[in-house]
Amino acid sequence: MLQSPQQTSVSFDGLGIAPKMLEILDRMKFVHPTPIQHKAIPIGIEGKDVIGIAQTGTGKTLAFAIPIIQHLSQRKGRSLILAPTRELALQINETFGKIAPSFGVGAAVIIGGASMHMQMTALRKNPRVIIATPGRLVDHISRRTVLLADVSVLVLDEADRMLDMGFMPQIERILKVIPRNRQTMLFSATIPGEVVKIAAAYMKLPVHVEVAPSGTAAEGIVQELFIVKKDAKKQLLLKLLEKYRGAVLIFSRTKMGARKINRLLRGAGHKAAEIHSDRSQSQRKEALEGFKSGRYRILVATDIAARGIDVVGIELVLNYDIPEDTENYVHRIGRTGRAGHEGRAVSFATPEQGGDVRSIERLTKTALPITEHPEFPRERFTHYSSIRPERSRFRARRDKQKRRKKRHQSGHNFHRS
Repeated sequence: MLQSPQQTSVSFDGLGIAPKMLEILDRMKFVHPTPIQHKAIPIGIEGKDVIGIAQTGTGKTLAFAIPIIQHLSQRKGRSLILAPTRELALQINETFGKIAPSFGVGAAVIIGGASMHMQMTALRKNPRVIIATPGRLVDHISRRTVLLADVSVLVLDEADRMLDMGFMPQIERILKVIPRNRQTMLFSATIPGEVVKIAAAYMKLPVHVEVAPSGTAAEGIVQELFIVKKDAKKQLLLKLLEKYRGAVLIFSRTKMGARKINRLLRGAGHKAAEIHSDRSQSQRKEALEGFKSGRYRILVATDIAARGIDVVGIELVLNYDIPEDTENYVHRIGRTGRAGHEGRAVSFATPEQGGDVRSIERLTKTALPITEHPEFPRERFTHYSSIRPERSRFRARRDKQKRRKKRHQSGHNFHRS
């Protein structure tokens, strides 16, 4: 996460960063800030509210970590960072762990799937930085095992994803117990209406910084689309894996689908692992670490579990299933082409999914190039591919959000993230 992709010719000098922090960045071989770092760091250091629009892999963690650590080293208070998933929270903690100790700033990670007792012990040490998923933090608030009255800096990381996962009730609960007089930094790859509402209700004259138009894909990624019948997906996948020999991240729409794909790959002799919400925290950690180290060449993931997969050098992202939510396409393919590396994103769409593909193209403002494989018959989108009315899509999404909200309000999901 401390990689500096999309380097520019400017340096970290002149951004308001303290000399001691500059020394640490020099020691870690960070010379050029990424565009989001160059734009957001000075504003964050000034203490202003920030809305940062940037895709994953653009160095946004460092864009808020530097202002937070510098802020906490100079005055009292603490920082609260909210992230949508356990994996992302752990990645953020990894970044802080490389810089914060030099300033005497400690951090605690509060996530589901981990020991509540150990978290209580960590909180009793009064960490200056709390990195949390909303559900587990609300659980601690309910038990009165965490006090947030001295939070002076709040970060909402990947805000669009948190809202898409139905965490708005938890976020609102958290916002009620932290001081209104605080600095708020919100980062998001896209900026849907729900994010705009949060900014209007809970931020003070935020400065808007954007390194790419909302919804656009990161540069340096070659995108391809295969139109393929559902029963031909497995064989096409195996054929493509003969072509790409590097690290591959495969996305499935469902947990069951991820399990089936992983079994297929292992049966074909590939070193593969799966990561989704049915896997325990230790299993997810083992899979991710194995993918990073090269023990597994292929990682199969669902959208929820994939947040926080920050691995440089992924050669191919393969969308075995078109994402249910169009905006997830940008998040998915942003896992490749990081830190200046070239990347490739391949998507499978069935003939009936022409409407879904067009939704992605409208969001990204890019036509997905259609590719054919010589061993598979050429398919086309059917006449009815786009006849999935927007009203029906809206109604389905609205009903889904209602179900999520009801589950969260009942407290059933406090431990899931």
